[in-house]
Amino acid sequence: MNKELILDCLSRYNQHNLIKHINNLSADEQDNLMAQIADIDWSFMESLHHKDKVPGDIAPISALSIYDIKTQSDVYQSIGIDSIKKGELCLLLLAGGQGTRLGYDMPKGTFNIGTTKDLYIFQLLIEHTIDVVNLSGTWIHMYIMCSDINYNDTVTFFKEHNYFDYNPDYLHFFVQELNPATDFEGNLLLSSKDSLAMSPNGNGGWFSSLKRCGLLDQILDSNLKWINVFSVDNVLQKIADPIFLGATIESGKMCGAKVVYKANPEEKVGAICTENGKPHIIEYYELSEDMMYQANQDGTLAYGYGVILNYLFPIHRLKETLDLKMPLHVVKKAVPYINDRGELIQPTEPNAFKFETLALDLIHEMDDCLVFEIDREKEFAPVKNKSGVDSIDTARELLIKNGYTL
Repeated sequence: MNKELILDCLSRYNQHNLIKHINNLSADEQDNLMAQIADIDWSFMESLHHKDKVPGDIAPISALSIYDIKTQSDVYQSIGIDSIKKGELCLLLLAGGQGTRLGYDMPKGTFNIGTTKDLYIFQLLIEHTIDVVNLSGTWIHMYIMCSDINYNDTVTFFKEHNYFDYNPDYLHFFVQELNPATDFEGNLLLSSKDSLAMSPNGNGGWFSSLKRCGLLDQILDSNLKWINVFSVDNVLQKIADPIFLGATIESGKMCGAKVVYKANPEEKVGAICTENGKPHIIEYYELSEDMMYQANQDGTLAYGYGVILNYLFPIHRLKETLDLKMPLHVVKKAVPYINDRGELIQPTEPNAFKFETLALDLIHEMDDCLVFEIDREKEFAPVKNKSGVDSIDTARELLIKNGYTL
């Protein structure tokens, strides 16, 4: 580690306050901080100059309806099961979050949603997957992306619960990459005297994080053709769904996205559409009022299909885009930091930029996408809040409605 090269790099990116800070540290503290700085991919700074992306030509997209899926479900399932038996599908669980918004200071997946018995979020997701394992007679590789904060707790939890009877040889835990946070002027923030303020690089970070930890080579060198990416939030979702997989294969489209028809025009879910003719997901806060309420001739919402973060991506396309730089989204957040006097500041309002990649951006790298509609009461029970909409209570109600004993 060359101190002069690091200081020169900091100077190029106008980090003069940080240079001054480093010169006031002890030798050990300098080594700790500069080791982190040396590991930074400074291309994230370019995002500061492109925060306000101009959208292209946005248009509605059609979907494979629940009715159409039902009429062909046997065909789709047969195709999907055949692919799974050939070892062509793997799974990617995004599980880097803590249960903070649930009033729970542990990995969200370890939250116990049961009332009279133990029933953990991770347990439900594993049990959904085992249903397909039993149907196909084939274990399916699952890659579980944790954060630096919850990795040890997550791995320990699975071990303590005997992996909920899943074959541990097919479970692969890895840590999501981190990006530095900056203030609104682009200055790197510190979380302590010799540590940068770092944050996870978004739910699209699985791509680069798999590569960095060496697991991507394992995927690319295998017989795998599809990766099913899904989030820990939704306790009712079907994972490794052979009907979804079979329908995507049968359609000939490059990828697949599960969607729900919006409960109302203002529902806070990303809407799938097209941008310049390619599949695209527009966030709910990016929809204009006209687009939000725009209707088709039959009265349905033109932008009425909301994504649930359950996608199928083709492995061969990931090979082709291996060196692709995922776009970084610059997000304003409240980030704790130490000030010039070494005091820890806990802001209550956004004071910093975080730099995140989003899984939805990979959709736009695909030529086309099968939009696959699901029954929200059977497959959509997100646990995002302690109470109210998409909460512990609403998820419990839907689980009971679907025959679960809590």
